[in-house]
Amino acid sequence: MSKKISISLLLLCLGLFSQAQSYQKMPQGVKTTVQGMDVEVAFYSPSIVRVYKTPEGSSYDKKSLVVMKEPEETFVEFAMNKEYIRLKSDALQVEVNSSTGGINFYDATGRVLLKDKDYGTQFTPFDDAGTFSYNVRQAFLLDKDEVIYGLGQQQTGKVNQRNQKLFLRNKNMSICIPFIHSVKGYGLYWDNYSPTMFTDNPQEMSFDSEVGDCADYYFIYGSNADGVIAGVRDLTGQAPLYPLWTLGFWQCRERYKSPDELCEVVDEYRDRKVPLDGIIQDWQYWGCDSNWNSMKFQNPRYINKMGDKEYMKYLPNGENPDARYGTPRIKSPQEMIDYIHKRNAHIMISVWASFGPWTEMYHKMDSLNALLHFETWPPKAGVKPYDPFNPVARSIYWNEMKKNIFDLGMDGWWLDSTEPDHLEIQDKDFDTKTYLGSFRRVHNAFPLMSNKGVYEHQRATTSDKRVFLLTRSSFLGQQRYASHSWSGDVVSTWEVMRKQLAAGLNYSLCGIPYWNTDLGGFFAWKYNNDVNNIAYHELHVRWYQWGAFQPIMRSHNSSPVAVEIYQFGDKGDWAYDALEKYTHLRYRLLPYLYSTTWEVTNKAGSIIRPLVMDFPKDKKVLDMDTEYMFGRSFLVRPVTDSLYTWQDKKQNGYQKNMRKIEKTDVYLPEGSNWFDFWTGAKLAGGQTIQREVPIDIMPVYIRAGSIIPWGPAVQYATEKSWDDLEIRVYPGANATFILYEDENDNYNYEKGVYSTITFRWDDSNRTLHISDREGRYPGMLEKRKFKVVLVNHRSGEGDKPLKGGKMVNYTGTAIEVKL
Repeated sequence: MSKKISISLLLLCLGLFSQAQSYQKMPQGVKTTVQGMDVEVAFYSPSIVRVYKTPEGSSYDKKSLVVMKEPEETFVEFAMNKEYIRLKSDALQVEVNSSTGGINFYDATGRVLLKDKDYGTQFTPFDDAGTFSYNVRQAFLLDKDEVIYGLGQQQTGKVNQRNQKLFLRNKNMSICIPFIHSVKGYGLYWDNYSPTMFTDNPQEMSFDSEVGDCADYYFIYGSNADGVIAGVRDLTGQAPLYPLWTLGFWQCRERYKSPDELCEVVDEYRDRKVPLDGIIQDWQYWGCDSNWNSMKFQNPRYINKMGDKEYMKYLPNGENPDARYGTPRIKSPQEMIDYIHKRNAHIMISVWASFGPWTEMYHKMDSLNALLHFETWPPKAGVKPYDPFNPVARSIYWNEMKKNIFDLGMDGWWLDSTEPDHLEIQDKDFDTKTYLGSFRRVHNAFPLMSNKGVYEHQRATTSDKRVFLLTRSSFLGQQRYASHSWSGDVVSTWEVMRKQLAAGLNYSLCGIPYWNTDLGGFFAWKYNNDVNNIAYHELHVRWYQWGAFQPIMRSHNSSPVAVEIYQFGDKGDWAYDALEKYTHLRYRLLPYLYSTTWEVTNKAGSIIRPLVMDFPKDKKVLDMDTEYMFGRSFLVRPVTDSLYTWQDKKQNGYQKNMRKIEKTDVYLPEGSNWFDFWTGAKLAGGQTIQREVPIDIMPVYIRAGSIIPWGPAVQYATEKSWDDLEIRVYPGANATFILYEDENDNYNYEKGVYSTITFRWDDSNRTLHISDREGRYPGMLEKRKFKVVLVNHRSGEGDKPLKGGKMVNYTGTAIEVKL
């Protein structure tokens, strides 16, 4: 008997010894070998876990382009049995199946969050342009009814990404980010930059990447949507603060063809007293296609060289060299920029990620082996993208921008075609070598590295001007480079407008806060490219109204359509009046919006907030793609149907009877009461209402328990100080709002040079508590007045100063206002 026990004990010990040899305990995780793979599970924080798999025996020391975070000290409990290795932090539990390689993620209570599927990792050998590598596939198991978001900006019109098959390769209008955000309160980032097939079906969800040496992903638990986004920013970088003036209105056109034309637009806005903060110079200030993106003003119309044979060769393709334009008023780029600044506006300029064969940059990059040899825009002109993965190339790129443009006083950069544009695609194009391997290997990170180069070099150049980048493509982590994206060159139709809502909501749920669309759409083909088409007027007005509640408000369209406000008539014309109304409204919201951007920077907040972020218990909002929260207080429901015009078969537009007021559905989420922004009427949540929507009204509602600072009427963002703000209190629940102020530009805020004032509404006692001011900055208001208004249906129209209220003097010391 004792002999049998001894043998059993020996076998048990041998089994445990064998098992012990299959793993290596790490300070914050474990390494193990299973199913022919070396697997490492490591806690980067109590709520972030990295899973890293390679074929057994192969070593690959990967440096992520996206992840900035180093593992922080985290206490991790370790346990194991014959089936699982268990790791546990304060927030998460992770189990690694010792036989199958499957990995289960649980919250602290033991609730299953996600399963890395048993036998779900595949490495298929692949010849990547002469380098041995793999196709890498990873599968996961989701709950049957689990809703997921993210994957960047897709043009499917769907906010719920379940049961989708999407090829994730960046292109114009499609921003591809291998990140999902679950309604269960977690995010999953697949750290691979190659073209990747995302598939979700009833059997599994998977990422299948064309090339990779490892399966590498990060599990981020936040318990709710804000927590997930905070985790994404912690992992990949925080979003810096934009200057105040970037939040005003931006006017753009494809394209202004001379300094005079551009400056006259600013003059017209100022003369009409329609607010404007930014004007954008689109392409071809450099001249013709062969001189593409020379990063110099060489178009003869910009440098007063029309008729000069030395410069006429640079005249843009298609322009008449014999045309007579008269003597220009603005004779140089420096005069143009100075004039814009004199008129209290700012200017942004288009810079591309490619170069024509006539340019010095083309030859500099070519000598560095930093050109990518495939067809890009413009076609058949010999233009080539550069290699932003090469740090020397990024330095050369910035040095030319600085010398020829930034030093003239340029305020912002429009980094166009950062996918980059890829024409007549062939598979061999992806064999093109970059500094980090084949173009196939790093394709989707192209915009990340392009933006990185400009941001880091401008930051190194000066701290007096905050970086402001507009770019057509993006990748996770790009928020750290002061980059905001727009939804690309979309067609002007109602259907396309509707799709942009879902695109923007999913993009925001990836944790990247700044996004916008071309207001009115880019290509007006469906309206005969005619700005006088009355049906286009309706579409443009509705898109523009939505734009007043986007992080960046920018109007843009393709030639020959020009979309400045005066292209839509004059005062008294319904389109003009509606556009003017929402431009003024945008400027009244600046104290609210600037403070919200501070929350983005300081607290990893979000401006575009899908309703699931604030009302996760309301199942009706889980896949809602028609409305969203703008900050934490405004519910915005864009009108996305034609109600007052129609078109015939030739696309001519006709106006209906506008006295017959149409309606649209608005859902008011459960869990809050709501105030109609326009009327002050109070409504219960958890219901769908029919809201009248005359052409100048887009449904906007304020969440009960909100505090809104209402700014002054201005022509540009910094025209007036905020010394008499109207503080609007929407009762029905307790509320808090932090008013943020600083010098409006520069990076002194990173040193604590700013102030905050906290407003707290005690609903039961009907009292507003205004805190001591915290912090200081040069030019700060020492004394000011607040007009405090308790909003109701008798307060007046929402876009105008409200009736009633109490005026209080504030000197920086806490006060209470009883209402």
